[in-house]
Amino acid sequence: MPIRRIPSLNWLRVFEAAARAESFTGAARILNMSAAAVSQQIKALEGHLDTKLFERGARTVCLSEAGSAFLPVVRQSLMSVETMAASLFGHAGGATLTVQATVIFATSWLAPRLPAFEAAHPDIQLHVMGAYHDTDINRIGPDLHVVFGMPPGSLGDSDVLFGETLFPVARPDIAAAIAKPEDLLNHRMIEISTHRTSWLQLLQAVPDMELAHAKFCFADSTGISLAMAAAGYGIALARAPASDVDVEHYGLQPCLPGFQIEGTEAYHLVYGNETLLSAQAKCFRHWLLEEAAAGQPGR
Repeated sequence: MPIRRIPSLNWLRVFEAAARAESFTGAARILNMSAAAVSQQIKALEGHLDTKLFERGARTVCLSEAGSAFLPVVRQSLMSVETMAASLFGHAGGATLTVQATVIFATSWLAPRLPAFEAAHPDIQLHVMGAYHDTDINRIGPDLHVVFGMPPGSLGDSDVLFGETLFPVARPDIAAAIAKPEDLLNHRMIEISTHRTSWLQLLQAVPDMELAHAKFCFADSTGISLAMAAAGYGIALARAPASDVDVEHYGLQPCLPGFQIEGTEAYHLVYGNETLLSAQAKCFRHWLLEEAAAGQPGR
């Protein structure tokens, strides 16, 4: 039979305090309640769960096996609520901004630049969420979205940030053994199945390239493909500039310097309506556009 939702979150707070103090009386002191009230709420929680959470002694209590299993979950949940509340409402004199971005953009391109943003705008509390699937962009909550590919028009206004340049990278010993494009066919090529521009477009740029015996394997993100290449499992495609930090982190080297193609898709900053953006969202948008432009040739 499914368990009904716990009707009072205070039961969990009392349970955690009693477990920490190993005493209902101690929990009462922590929570500024009476020992009788603590005992009553513990009994209510046990009755709701139909499980004994404590073994009672004359002066102390100790967790039952079920209580010991339940305690870490309760502590983590209470801590998450407190942390989020402090983050959202405890930032004195500041404002919060939530940005959702594709994972490779967030980890490899955006994260290294955030200290500079914080230094310039210490009054803005920034939260970054990862977008792991195309449908994540429809999630309610983020003020701004960074997406790869054509932005859905239904989401409103958008700015183009930058495109991508694709080139093969591998572990240094593997990269050193590749002298010409045809040598790539001797290795496993790690393909990203969700991207429109990939190995096929790169290899087709080589006249008379024979692809019948090419060996491919698939991953669903650039980060995973780069990790696989770093392990020596094959050759991945770097996607500069979004993947630059990850390529450096994994110690990967270009297999054929200068052998590259320009991608057909780009990163976009998407938002509902420019005139309705909050002051902090406008500030971040202006900063992000400047950062994106600074890394482009001729800018």
